[in-house]
Amino acid sequence: MGKSTSPSTRAKKTKQAARSQSAAPIRSDSIAAELEQQQETKETREKQVDSSRVIHKESELYSPIKTYFEAIGYHVRGEVRHCDMVAIRPDAPEAEPIIIELKSSFNVTLLLQALDRLKLSSTVYVAVAKKKATRSSHPVSGLRQLCERLGLGFLLVTFYKRKAPFVEAICHPPGWVEQEEKAVYNPKPVRTSKTRAARLVREFHARSGDYNVGGTTKQPLVTAYREKALRVANVLQEGPLRAAVVRSRAGVGDAASILQKNYYGWFERQSRGIYALTSEGTAAIAQYANILAQLPGLSP
Repeated sequence: MGKSTSPSTRAKKTKQAARSQSAAPIRSDSIAAELEQQQETKETREKQVDSSRVIHKESELYSPIKTYFEAIGYHVRGEVRHCDMVAIRPDAPEAEPIIIELKSSFNVTLLLQALDRLKLSSTVYVAVAKKKATRSSHPVSGLRQLCERLGLGFLLVTFYKRKAPFVEAICHPPGWVEQEEKAVYNPKPVRTSKTRAARLVREFHARSGDYNVGGTTKQPLVTAYREKALRVANVLQEGPLRAAVVRSRAGVGDAASILQKNYYGWFERQSRGIYALTSEGTAAIAQYANILAQLPGLSP
């Protein structure tokens, strides 16, 4: 037979078990409360710091960079003859245009595009969004040195969760370096094409406004030619008209050529010299209604 346990011993063991059972949830609750307090402190600290954010499309760079150049007196247009952005000073029309190429991150494709743009202008910038540094990322100082050696300007845009983006000029093209600054390596100038440069400036001035966001893809661009075609289509909403009448009402000197070539398929020739809108033309009026509303001197 086993030894019997005395009543006093059993009572003692019962009290010890009760104390251990009651102590466990107290320790668990205490730890949970401490963790919750730490999490609240962390969230409060994060709210006080307006940390940077990551962008997903290069077109997000367009607005802050446009604001940057407009603040120093430039007029800016997006997507002009394959250039993401073009800036021209209205008080210096003879000066070379500034070309800015956009990318969400710094890569070889961006550099190749920028080098090709040097055939149009000697003042070319590359612009990228600032990202958190990683082991594989290149230091900004190294990217600056690379751009300086290639004769390119470098703009870095920091995006915040609550503040407006900040544009920082890491370096400027050689022609922009001020005398008091340290001289940079001046590469052999790229031979520019005067014909292509003239086309770029002509397209810039032929547009009545900035209707494209630089860096966008897979959507039709509002070029100077499309603007004129929209003006012609707007007049033909009244019904079939002679080309001469369309030219007068739309204020488009080459209206007859636009009607005859019918590049977009918006027009049809009903009889000699008389044109009307096609179903595609009617759809274009609806598609570009917001552009038509902004075209100067155009009756809705």
